[in-house]
Amino acid sequence: MTSSAPTSLAEDLPDPSGRRSGPRWGLWAGVGAAAVAVVYLGLVAGTGDGLPRGTTVAGVEVGGMSETEAVATLTKALGAQAEAPIPATVNGDPVSIAPDSAGLSFDAEATVAGLSGRIWNPLTLLSQFTGGPVLDPVVDVDQARLDETVKGIAADADAPAQEPAVVVKGVSVTVTPGAKGTVVDQDAAKAAVTAAYLRTKDPVTIPVVEADPTVSDDAAQQAADKAAAAVSAPVVVTASGIQATIPPASIAKALSFTAKDGALVPALDGTVLRAAIAARLASVETPGRDATWNVASGKPVVVPSKVGRGVNPELLATGVLGVLDKSGAERTVVAQIGAIPPKLSTEQAKALGVTEQMSTFTQHFPYAAYRVQNIGQAAKRINRTLLLPGQTFSLNDTLKERTVANGYTKGFVVGPGGVFKEDLGGGVSTSATATWTAAFYAGLQRVHTQAHSIWIPRYRAGLEATVAWGQFDMSFKNDTPHAVLITTIMKNTSITVQIWGTKVYDDIKAVSGPRYSQTATPATQYDSTATCHAQSGQPGFSIDVFRVFIKDGAEVKREKITTRYRPSPTVKCGVDPAKASPSPTVSPTTSGTGKPSASPTTSPTKPA
Repeated sequence: MTSSAPTSLAEDLPDPSGRRSGPRWGLWAGVGAAAVAVVYLGLVAGTGDGLPRGTTVAGVEVGGMSETEAVATLTKALGAQAEAPIPATVNGDPVSIAPDSAGLSFDAEATVAGLSGRIWNPLTLLSQFTGGPVLDPVVDVDQARLDETVKGIAADADAPAQEPAVVVKGVSVTVTPGAKGTVVDQDAAKAAVTAAYLRTKDPVTIPVVEADPTVSDDAAQQAADKAAAAVSAPVVVTASGIQATIPPASIAKALSFTAKDGALVPALDGTVLRAAIAARLASVETPGRDATWNVASGKPVVVPSKVGRGVNPELLATGVLGVLDKSGAERTVVAQIGAIPPKLSTEQAKALGVTEQMSTFTQHFPYAAYRVQNIGQAAKRINRTLLLPGQTFSLNDTLKERTVANGYTKGFVVGPGGVFKEDLGGGVSTSATATWTAAFYAGLQRVHTQAHSIWIPRYRAGLEATVAWGQFDMSFKNDTPHAVLITTIMKNTSITVQIWGTKVYDDIKAVSGPRYSQTATPATQYDSTATCHAQSGQPGFSIDVFRVFIKDGAEVKREKITTRYRPSPTVKCGVDPAKASPSPTVSPTTSGTGKPSASPTTSPTKPA
């Protein structure tokens, strides 16, 4: 049997180097751990049942409170901030984002949920002695509303890339090169707005990115070559023994190109082609008619459609498109005479739900010949516009470019610095205001509206619109389940726009807020040129107009439209008196009575 060796006495003696032996160190380590445990348990016991001491949410102290107390404190302290507009900038321009409209709200309950009671996490315990935990506010996000808000910002700020274009004038074909654009990065913008809510008062920078054209210049040149071939010669059409010729000019008028899959794809407007040969085909065709509406006793009544017989425009366009790259006798199309159904039949019209007046609005204006012509031309083009569910109305697309060929004349428009100047189409903004205001009261979805840069007193501040060809549009969407019909009534001093359909809401109200952020009227300007137009100055200001939707006697929705007007100067025609040369002094003459005679005076005349 083997016995263990006796323990050496030296093991219990101090090490000559001063170091303690292993067993002693274990003893002291155990004592230290026990001490730490005691301290730790003491800190845990000191945390109590409330939120950790020093806890803050968005700068609000809630440490030591119960969750109920913390929710009440945060709701009171952050309520106003949670509803305040979020300042932002896009391309350096200020943008105000309403949290409610953007679908952002503060969830106080979720922010503090589960934070009260004893704290066992050592790091959380330590934080109480270094300032306390800083909690991020929990934000509820209605993604659909945030998407719409950011889309609206993008609609105002985007400068999309310009696709190269093929321009056909007569038989001349040219290519307009494409150009890069900038667009809002909508995903990044949504993230930035959400991250800034209740976390910072600094303006949010809405990110923009560069956008490239989808069609290369080489692809555009290929399309131009096709266009040149298309208008190089006429196309002969034969139908029921009748021969008709579509001239190159008509082909050019009907020809267009659309960017698709990296190319410019040609298309032809069959209506234009058919019009070019209508006179020759008259003997073998019977005109048809689309269904429409007349208003009788305040109600829209369907005017029945009629089936026609003749050359189908769409089939004609398809046939002509197929021979445009050919030459000589091969540029011939055989067209069949057949039934041409209306684009809108009587049955279809009756099913569209155009049954009542949704809104009407009349905009008055001072008589001027140019206004009557330009606003009248706009009224004619807007009249009887039919918008199916989901379709968007574009005023620029409806009015076409303001040119003499399109029936417009020169009139006054707002120019740089808020000073009126003459340009083609002056006055059509009155039709924009009347149409948008009618759409506003009909409850149709706003896509894009832009007010005048300065306030014109005959318009209701914040509830008006203008357009500029190639710059900005006025557009709205039929977001109802039924079609809407737009009609106009034009007079020498007013335009009335009526919208017919089926009401979704019982009433739509416009509520204007007070004017704010006012800026002073600029100094008076003098203009001695022959083109001067005198005008009264106006201060700049901002205003909010709320569209309130009423259903079953209660408000169901509210939309805010913010408009910022720049100040405009007073303009007087003539020379600035301060800069005019002094008039020579004339001594008064005396009449036979011995009294000075009255010198003739002239008063400035007001421009017509």
